[in-house]
Amino acid sequence: MRLLLVEDDNHVAAALSAVLARHGFDVTHARNGEEALKALVPDSAGFGVVLLDLGLPDQDGYEVCGKIRKRSSVPVIMVTARSDVRSRIHGLNLGADDYVVKPYDTGELLARIHAVSRRTPHEDPTGSGGGGLHLGPVRIELPTRQVTVDGTVVQLTRKEFDLLALLAQRPGVVFRREQIISEVWRTSWEGTGRTLEVHVASLRSKLRMPALIETVRGVGYRLVAPAA
Repeated sequence: MRLLLVEDDNHVAAALSAVLARHGFDVTHARNGEEALKALVPDSAGFGVVLLDLGLPDQDGYEVCGKIRKRSSVPVIMVTARSDVRSRIHGLNLGADDYVVKPYDTGELLARIHAVSRRTPHEDPTGSGGGGLHLGPVRIELPTRQVTVDGTVVQLTRKEFDLLALLAQRPGVVFRREQIISEVWRTSWEGTGRTLEVHVASLRSKLRMPALIETVRGVGYRLVAPAA
């Protein structure tokens, strides 16, 4: 994944870039807001995530986030020492996808990067375009949140759609129960496990494809792409 790191401190940027590179990221470093905005032209330049420090020398980081959001839907994670709730809310209202407070654990940062990436619609693996995922007879339209099976619309609740879309963006990949709860329900695993099981059962029933979502015992679930 290509990642745009917006950080004015060269020492911090070098250390973080090295860590990200070890985890498979192709990092581009922008030292200020102007460099960041230029790097995102044209059409986000293929970046999967922007890691945006708010303490920039030329522009306020919030202002940069707002400009990014006006021209692109690329996920933005704000990084700052400002830990108050009002600052976090302001950043999210400007279009940030997540907010990390310094000092942060590197493992947590990596998890947040992967999380916002998964929540962002990816290119249709079948090449059919239009922001859709086409898996055998199942068509998932991400922009309109519509699901069809063999051309027939299936009515899903918001959480059912979010769960299906999450699994469908990585067919064959096992998602841990805790991971699904965190990304779909935005909460912790405790007390929510039964809710997940109910939603999986409901999806299997509504789609009339019991084998579409496979239970991986002791771990979680994965979507098994049906034959075309």
